[in-house]
Amino acid sequence: MTNLQDPQDSPAPQAPPPPQAPPGAEDVPGDPGPAAPPPGCPAHADPSHTGPALLYGERYLRNPAESYERMRRDHGQVAPVLLESDVPAWLVLGYREIRQVVTDVQTYGRDSRRWNRWDEVPSDWPLMPWVAHSPMIHFTEGDEHRRRSAAVSDALASVDPFELRRHCERFADSLIDKFVGSGKADLVFDYVYSVPALAMGQMFGLPEDQLEYMAEAVTVSLLSNDEAMAAQQRAAEVVQRLVSAKREEPGPDVTSRFIRNSPDLTDEQLVGDLMVMIAAGMPATSYWIGNTVRLMLTDDRFTMTLAGNRRSIGEAMNEVLWADSPLQNVIGRFATRDTTLGDQRIRAGDLLVLGLAAANADPLLWPDAEAGYAGNNAYVSFTGGDYGCPAGAPDLGKIISETAIEVLLDRVPDLELAVEPNELQWMDSLWYRCLVSLPVTFTPAPAAGQAVSGGS
Repeated sequence: MTNLQDPQDSPAPQAPPPPQAPPGAEDVPGDPGPAAPPPGCPAHADPSHTGPALLYGERYLRNPAESYERMRRDHGQVAPVLLESDVPAWLVLGYREIRQVVTDVQTYGRDSRRWNRWDEVPSDWPLMPWVAHSPMIHFTEGDEHRRRSAAVSDALASVDPFELRRHCERFADSLIDKFVGSGKADLVFDYVYSVPALAMGQMFGLPEDQLEYMAEAVTVSLLSNDEAMAAQQRAAEVVQRLVSAKREEPGPDVTSRFIRNSPDLTDEQLVGDLMVMIAAGMPATSYWIGNTVRLMLTDDRFTMTLAGNRRSIGEAMNEVLWADSPLQNVIGRFATRDTTLGDQRIRAGDLLVLGLAAANADPLLWPDAEAGYAGNNAYVSFTGGDYGCPAGAPDLGKIISETAIEVLLDRVPDLELAVEPNELQWMDSLWYRCLVSLPVTFTPAPAAGQAVSGGS
């Protein structure tokens, strides 16, 4: 994706300031415990055992599955880890342990102000945008979370699935028209990012000329690098302009309905909640498409042929959620009290990272290594519990992804990977599993002649 400039159609209002770490324990709900690190915390593991594993760096990023296997061998289903800048946390690797954490909201909360490690976090920490407390729904708990989550689900329920599929088909056809005559494409840049960006932009009422800019800003904000905070700020500016526009002129879109359903929220809270919806949906849907197409191009069970002799797209999409989940890890949960999880002593205020990809591959879940995934939807790729993806969101993501893949295979049935499978490169990200590029070749064909439009 290219670096784009901020749209100049109208002056941007002052965006909300970037989130800051709490200045001290006086703002933390509950008692986080003593200031000194207690025995048993991730940074002070028993010296007789293997120390905390790094959840960053080339060794982890290049082969996370191998890292998870090593952590499980050394520490069990819950492992002490160090995040960027050697900030300590726990990584929950076990499937049963993940389920326990996401369902026990009394012991594992979302309010990051209770974190007992803020004094060790540098102000320019790359993970700060999505960990520091802010007005986003991401950090709410109890009645407030239930009220705001219900408003999100109701707004998403306003999306007509048949209309969404029709829009996605049109967007997909228009994008394919741009490269179908050349006989080659990089699907990551030419297709995988663009279909969800257009679809979600239409859902949320974003101006079409800001869609690619917004998609890039959201994607960069979720990477563990020095650009994350600035990218989140750029995305927030776009959403703030959107909120202001929809207050003045509501439309038949998710943003307008969410504003109408949330009369008690400030503009800052509205922007935060919309940011969570868009940031959770846009990249994950793109990577679901890309990872599924990659599987169907590289696995003999799904290999596409002109005769159409392939296993179903739905099977491939389901397998990706198990074995190649677009969302790999989630920060997180914060312990509200001392407890035990996976034979590890968890202290009040400790941070737990949910290892979704590791939990999906838990060997205790798959004692038969040859077992397939067909018909099994018990993955934790969308987390779960009260703080999981809002009702309806995974279904909308599935419609966008499935439609994009179907149209691509119908229009270009003889797709072939232009490089060897082992030459494909994955993006360095703690959060997501996504390809840097996906070059393909095919027989050139005429364009269908449709054009992308934001209207019906």
